Amino acid sequence: MKAAAAKNIVRCAWASNELSIAYHDKEWGVPQHDDRVLFEFLILEGAQAGLSWDTILRKRENYRAAFNGFDPKKVAKYDAKKKQQLLADEGIIRNRLKIESAVNNANAFIAVQKEFGSFDRYIWQYVGGKPRMNKWKSRDRLPASTEESEAMSKDLKRRGFNFVGSTICYAFMQATGMVNDHAVECFRYHR
Repeated sequence: MKAAAAKNIVRCAWASNELSIAYHDKEWGVPQHDDRVLFEFLILEGAQAGLSWDTILRKRENYRAAFNGFDPKKVAKYDAKKKQQLLADEGIIRNRLKIESAVNNANAFIAVQKEFGSFDRYIWQYVGGKPRMNKWKSRDRLPASTEESEAMSKDLKRRGFNFVGSTICYAFMQATGMVNDHAVECFRYHR
């Protein structure tokens, strides 16, 4: 009975394999306010640039181990030796610019925390502190960026962040629940 009911669940079209279904059903679009998790998504969204999200999901646990559980204070202290170790780590995306960006972004992240009290307080201002409820009927209508993600991107870049273009920022907003981009027929839309 349970298996039959699970087959009838309507999800967003992109949730099509075991990893993406679990991510869709439990995380994507859930409002996130924990600074460590926000930092994790910032790093993972930047690492995803030019790749599929499935690639990142498959490597996510390796990233958590390699990047000290996404503790920005620890990542900010990574030296040349640690960066070389990361470049040799087959469990993550071995791209020098993306690894440098993660360390750089950790320092910028900490600066934002000091200025605003938390990264959460800073980043959620782009949606007025509460999720934007979109009403998409099909995945084809989802935008790649919005005025909010463009403003976020510009300000993050001004603050020294890398790999934070408007499209990456919008994906970050979707992942962290700043916008609800579940299709209206998806079972997660109203949750």
